[in-house]
Amino acid sequence: MSFLRIHAQPGRTAIWTLSWSLFAVGLILYFYAAQQRHRENPDDRVMPTIAQMVRGFSDAALKPAAEEEVQAASGSSLLARFRTSMLWTDTLASGRRFLISVALLFPAVLLGLHMAMFPVIGAFFLRFILFFDKIVALSLLPILFIAFGIDELSKIMLIVIGVTPTIILDTFNLTKSVPREQIVKGFTLGASDFSITYRIVFKQIWPRVLNSIRLNLKAVMLFLFAGEMIASTDGLAYRIALLRRHMGMDTIIPYVLWVALLLFLVDFAMNKLNHKLHPWFQER
Repeated sequence: MSFLRIHAQPGRTAIWTLSWSLFAVGLILYFYAAQQRHRENPDDRVMPTIAQMVRGFSDAALKPAAEEEVQAASGSSLLARFRTSMLWTDTLASGRRFLISVALLFPAVLLGLHMAMFPVIGAFFLRFILFFDKIVALSLLPILFIAFGIDELSKIMLIVIGVTPTIILDTFNLTKSVPREQIVKGFTLGASDFSITYRIVFKQIWPRVLNSIRLNLKAVMLFLFAGEMIASTDGLAYRIALLRRHMGMDTIIPYVLWVALLLFLVDFAMNKLNHKLHPWFQER
């Protein structure tokens, strides 16, 4: 049992095997259960086989969402068919909302930084944000639809309201954790308030703030899905909700895996960028 000890150092092959073992077990169990269900009921739609999911994903990636466009696109090239497919149009719609919402989180980082560094700003905002953070964002969805309509703005505002307070408070706490001695030392060397804020404190907390945003990507997508499922005419969540009415599990499951893959790639890219910009940073 030495391999379970704290100081155990598994080799590269062991790490690769262990990291993929749960994926393999999950796939084996799923396809075994799907095969059993289809053996009992060939028309079962709850657990599609791999052939059905491949066919469903292929249709989503190569066929337009609108029925009247199917005939027009049938003679086009493969790339042209993909660019007019419902998978691509849904991904573009959700991706646009996702990127705008993530971009709007960065001003929240600056607010949290200034709240921690400047007592007057902290006294003005902190109590309100602590209270606002306890409001369940989804409970505001009807209010947002009434105030902003059912277009893009209400969905983006839902994401911002749901995630921004967490980012602000996390940045605030990370800033407060910077040793006070470093700030005093900066003043003794003649640095100004803003020099200390941005050249000493911000540079130290920025890698951890990026990690905090990475950890909140799933929350961003959760609020995006909530908005798209309730009021939208395109987007990944809209398509999943539409397919649910027809029990289209052969397309729903690939869509869910597609969303997970996209989030994984965004998280992976942010992690690599973080370590590229800050090679001294060791946290993952």
